[in-house]
Amino acid sequence: MIKSKEINLKKQIFTALLACMGYVLNTFVWFPGMAPFQHFINVVAAVFLGPVWSFVCALIIGLLRMVLNGRPVLAVIGAVVGAFLSGMLYEKFQELRWAVIGEVIGTGIISAIISYPFMRIFYGLPKSSIFMYVPLFVPSSLMGAMLAVLFLKALQKTKAFEGLKSLLDN
Repeated sequence: MIKSKEINLKKQIFTALLACMGYVLNTFVWFPGMAPFQHFINVVAAVFLGPVWSFVCALIIGLLRMVLNGRPVLAVIGAVVGAFLSGMLYEKFQELRWAVIGEVIGTGIISAIISYPFMRIFYGLPKSSIFMYVPLFVPSSLMGAMLAVLFLKALQKTKAFEGLKSLLDN
């Protein structure tokens, strides 16, 4: 029982750390309609924490961006599905490419489609295609996911990847 609480605490702390990094990076580095560092954090969280904690991390970042920076609901909807799917696919296949695929499909396509009705209801977006956000979300999620792969590959070369993974898994 104590061991599971310790693991839980380590994952909570790492989630909070990633959420803080994600919020700061997304506040200072973003492009109109794109938040590549959200996707970077999503993939890193998916690899180290799994689907549930990566979802929580994306949710925290999105809520912080909405409340503190006045970002629209896209800040949450555009992140959580990709984070969860990325974590699920990485957990199943244990390969970075599956984390990237999960992030790009989850955010770039699924979240983009889910975002449209919310933007119409809450922000009065004019009626247009349900695929309106796909051209913005796909490049952003792909760019962020690829940055995460470069970062994670660098960690693997220094053995920090395995150390961090075992710390969070034990």
